[in-house]
Amino acid sequence: MENILGFLAPGIVYTYIFVLNAIVPGRWVIGYVTKTGTDEKLKYRLNGLLVLFITLATWAGLCYTGILPWDWFYTVRWAALFGAIFFGLVFSFALVIPFPKVKSSFFADFYLGRLENPQLWGGRIDAKMYLYLIGAIMLAINIYSFAAHHYFQFGEASNIGLFVAAGLLTYFIVDYLTFEEVHLYTYDFFAERVGFKLGWGCIAFYPFFYSIPFWSTAALDSPNQSPIVIALGILVFFSGWSLARGANMQKYYFKRDPNKRFLGIKPETITDGQRTLLVNGFWGLSRHINYLGEILMASGIVIAIGHILLPWPWLYPLYYVALLFPRQIDDDKRCAEKYGALWDEYLKKVPFRIIPKIY
Repeated sequence: MENILGFLAPGIVYTYIFVLNAIVPGRWVIGYVTKTGTDEKLKYRLNGLLVLFITLATWAGLCYTGILPWDWFYTVRWAALFGAIFFGLVFSFALVIPFPKVKSSFFADFYLGRLENPQLWGGRIDAKMYLYLIGAIMLAINIYSFAAHHYFQFGEASNIGLFVAAGLLTYFIVDYLTFEEVHLYTYDFFAERVGFKLGWGCIAFYPFFYSIPFWSTAALDSPNQSPIVIALGILVFFSGWSLARGANMQKYYFKRDPNKRFLGIKPETITDGQRTLLVNGFWGLSRHINYLGEILMASGIVIAIGHILLPWPWLYPLYYVALLFPRQIDDDKRCAEKYGALWDEYLKKVPFRIIPKIY
């Protein structure tokens, strides 16, 4: 029975978040993406941070009253993972099969999706925002449950680095939901469709794979790492956060107002008279400096936990490498087709792809 409940748990959590996302007060914003075939910008209703806090408060209330053990999601982690995989597949098929094909191959359509920006009720629920929201909240519940299990098992001998890492990942989640509007201007929203990659990715992969540093170390005793190592993890994390958040914010400000300074940085651009590209500040360091930031944040979390020689926690930052390096290549190809000679000029201004002075 416990495994059955564990299997159903992700679906229950995601349904609860869907209801909250629909009824909790939020603010309406105009996004960057336009409706297909029109010049009208899509509208979004944003309330992710409030939904996060309500959901976590509900989970904590269930644990505090004894209805659920604090480490219950650790206990049923395998059943919950299989449940999330199942629900992710159902969602992916439901958002692909009924709609007109885009690619000649069904597998390409299934993986990449057919719908660009599906919404319900005029933007009250946006599929992409909802998917990222459920992934973030389920991830938070997982890491807190895993951390609770570690504490119950080791008590005062617990690994302090694991709790620090949980705090860093919490910061990552809260930061993302605080700046929800900024992410409406990112690659995922203007370049990707909703299919298996995004749907299954947020329902199953995001909340369970991103927790792998905790999953693989919650049952291990403390590595007794030096406080300097924990401090190094924090430093690496926030160095990455500065790059990722700074780059995204600079792009956001530039797309909203090309003349507005960000952190005192006056935008420098190149243009062909119709299209304009930003070439300074964070975006003068490399063409995808934000990708480097994401990799560093994940690496900082692993370093803070300790168990540096254990391979499993490193799968988290290695995933970012596997995802973002090919994405950068695809994005460069797309931009070369879109901007033509202007892109060639941009490559001369910003020659490095991701890592300044190296790659």
